[in-house]
Amino acid sequence: MYLNIQKEIGNSLIKQIYEQVRSMILKGELKAEERLSSTREMARNLNVSRNTVITAYEMLIAEGYIRSVPGSGIYISQGAEFVKPPERIIDYSVTAFSSKELSEDIIGFHSGTPALDMFPRNKWSRIAGQVIKEAPDSAFGYDYPQGRPELRNTLAAYLKKTRGINCSPEQIIVTTGAKQGLSLVAKLLLRPGSEALIEDPSNENVRKVFSFHTDRITPIEADSEGIRPELFPQDRAPALIFATPSHQFPLGGVLSIQRRLELIRYAGKKGCYIVEDDYDSEFRYKGLPVSSLQELDNERVIYIGTFSKTLFPSVRLGYIVLPEKLVEQCRELKRLGDHHTNSLNQLTLMRFIENGELERQITRMKKVYRKRRDSLIECINEYFPGKVRIMGETAGMHIVAEFSDVEFSPGLMKSIEEAGLKIFPVEEHAVIKGKHRNQIILGYAHLNNTDIREGILRLREVLD
Repeated sequence: MYLNIQKEIGNSLIKQIYEQVRSMILKGELKAEERLSSTREMARNLNVSRNTVITAYEMLIAEGYIRSVPGSGIYISQGAEFVKPPERIIDYSVTAFSSKELSEDIIGFHSGTPALDMFPRNKWSRIAGQVIKEAPDSAFGYDYPQGRPELRNTLAAYLKKTRGINCSPEQIIVTTGAKQGLSLVAKLLLRPGSEALIEDPSNENVRKVFSFHTDRITPIEADSEGIRPELFPQDRAPALIFATPSHQFPLGGVLSIQRRLELIRYAGKKGCYIVEDDYDSEFRYKGLPVSSLQELDNERVIYIGTFSKTLFPSVRLGYIVLPEKLVEQCRELKRLGDHHTNSLNQLTLMRFIENGELERQITRMKKVYRKRRDSLIECINEYFPGKVRIMGETAGMHIVAEFSDVEFSPGLMKSIEEAGLKIFPVEEHAVIKGKHRNQIILGYAHLNNTDIREGILRLREVLD
């Protein structure tokens, strides 16, 4: 057995011996029951100390690669040979801090992506630095599963002021993003055989989360005014109803008070819960944000919010507002999941809200997004005059464009991507297929006016 040990490369001699012997065993170059050189012999051959070899052998023995037979020697263990699949070649040339996208020529109209370059990093980092210096020791340990009390107190006041939500801090569970909130609610309410009513179309991830807990997901048609309660089943009782009443995703409708009351009456009659996903209602361009559904019935409505759109997605902070009787069980589910959401981020967010920075950021971005929305609509009307109906433009970070003479088939979508453009058909978010083939989702919040114009021009060139 030959080992190539290099004393000058900065790698531990013990590790070199261990890795080379291990590799030879896995590859089958050293066969089962083959006797290894003694530690003295190996040390002499490699010109290293015996203790170095002993330590390397002990590591191999501990992991089962070799075994020591007293009075006989050291042997290769049975069953240690392993033929590895070919290794992938990984390109590490793009770093985590690269300032450029992987492909600069692709214009993506992703929905829900904020303008990350306009987030006030200096303000956030200054607050974060203060938090690290001043936070109690508990914030560095295993913390409250339901979230820091300081943040929950602040959230309760903020939600009362901005969304009309009446809740105590104890009713709030801080989550690692809205998706975790949705997952916790699904675990809380759904069992095999439970029925979940969901808007159709709706966010594809919602269906995926619910499908882990039940195979009875019933789509309920949503139109330009949101979900249609008159289509709810009357002969059975679902476990939950999922809705986005303030800005229906993706169509953008606002649920009227008549439909809201009908939805609440149905939930009360059937004894089920309404899951209200309020994903981007802060960005309303006509008047104040629409009041929450939770404001009308805090015993039947579970409210899910997020800061991924108002701040930045990687902050991973969301929250659930629960009816009191569900709080304790949800808190336990959260504890069993990830124990708690990042405490230092929670305290940073708390101060960011208390200092008025969140409201200032929302006010600032509403002006920016409104201009980008207007630019997008202007470009659509210019390049497709009289051929497109715009939906959902009063709020949010995306619009829906409905074409009078285009179906966005897989073949057409491939051609669009080849032109360096990413758009998103509404049809992909629909359970019942065929009703939305001529509609696409166009997110604009993260795009400047130049990219918006270039993107719509590319779309016209493909469709012409």
